[in-house]
Amino acid sequence: MTVSTDQLASLAPEAARRRPVPLWLAMVAASLPMFMATLDNLVMTSALPVIQVDLGASVEQLQWFLNAYTLAFATLMLAAAGLGDRIGRRRVFLWGIGVFALASIASALSTSAEMLIAARAVQGVGAAAIMPLSLTLLAAAVPEAKRALAIGVWGGVAGLGVALGPVIGGAVVDGFSWQAIFWINVPVAVIAVPLALQALGESHGRRGPLDLTGVVLAGVGVFLGVWAIVRGNDDGWTSATVLGSLAVSVIALVAFVIRELRTEHPLMPMRMFRSRNFSAANVIGLAFTLGMMGSVFLLSQYLQIVMGYSPFQAGLRTLPWTAAPMIVAPIAGILAPRVGLRALLVTGLSLQAASLVWMSFVFEAGTGYPAMVPALAMAGIGMGMTFAPSTTAVLADMPEQDHATASSVNSTIREVGVALGVAILTAVFLANGGTLTPTGYADALQPALLVGAASVLVALVAAFWIPGRSRA
Repeated sequence: MTVSTDQLASLAPEAARRRPVPLWLAMVAASLPMFMATLDNLVMTSALPVIQVDLGASVEQLQWFLNAYTLAFATLMLAAAGLGDRIGRRRVFLWGIGVFALASIASALSTSAEMLIAARAVQGVGAAAIMPLSLTLLAAAVPEAKRALAIGVWGGVAGLGVALGPVIGGAVVDGFSWQAIFWINVPVAVIAVPLALQALGESHGRRGPLDLTGVVLAGVGVFLGVWAIVRGNDDGWTSATVLGSLAVSVIALVAFVIRELRTEHPLMPMRMFRSRNFSAANVIGLAFTLGMMGSVFLLSQYLQIVMGYSPFQAGLRTLPWTAAPMIVAPIAGILAPRVGLRALLVTGLSLQAASLVWMSFVFEAGTGYPAMVPALAMAGIGMGMTFAPSTTAVLADMPEQDHATASSVNSTIREVGVALGVAILTAVFLANGGTLTPTGYADALQPALLVGAASVLVALVAAFWIPGRSRA
């Protein structure tokens, strides 16, 4: 029996059938929307004091401006990756960009705290389709020999989003209004769509029905767990509302794991956790983002409330911390094949834990900004050494058909870490008498930062489980 050329082409992997595109173009097409989604994790931090006054928001609502985004983001990434595997990764990626842009417009038009929280949640839905699929589409678009470099650049762009979030937010708020921080997403989305159509080919992964039961169980578990932590200080940690929410959260998450072990088409195949690289990278992702992003949330407001800087001035002063990853992460991606992932992760996480302990003693009322710079820079260098190696470890042992799911699991866990970090560190801050005043802020900040440091130490312990010779 003879097979025609057309038949052979139809049997070839989709990645092999696509025409080659320049490496830089593929990296820009995959990274630009991801930059937009990452930017909006922290772009509001510099604007929170202004939004609080304009919309009359409470401390709890300030948390939900961030947590509504990160919870929707975290809850739906697995579903978005599963949907992309089945109907097309690029198609779902483009849908995500469109939803994100429309929700950004709704955020800018919000006239109450409740409206803004709802719009931010829809933004998170769009981001859920962008973040994991951007990495999957990039990995498929570049040659395997250049994948570590591409992931390093991708991690650098993620670091750039973290770096420029407070700066752009502060600059826009000072120069225009807080609403403008959302309008800037619209032209980015307009540029990103044709770039993705030009440079990123369509691809598919695992087939089969989407595990909607798993989506619901995971969503309920994550949402109620974070909600209980946010309400703990106001309602009381022993109140029926808080304890009941925590209990339902644990039950839902246990049921999710049982469901994933038994179903024929799991949303999150538990076999992935047999990989030491994958398991350790996800523990690192949760503990590292919990400690560091929760600290960023509190420290960005410290610079305004205690030190009296404007939003833009405060954003600029976070750059020793937040700008370092965009420089260090690509370098770490290049070094990973030479020195191994574990060495980079252990070094980077050690620097971050030490920096938070240092900050907890330096950031006191009356402390000058120059005394803070070394600790901020140490934190930034450590973050840069963590982004790319931990992302590389996630995909290191995974077949290409599982890249989208593996990436979405890791991105989900990181976003849960962001939400928990903001909730837990704010809870510690409030429990120690913290208030949004110069005298009530500094004293309560120290214990919150020490809790953040303890979380990063958990990530450091997990880094030693990365195989010693595990390379990009």
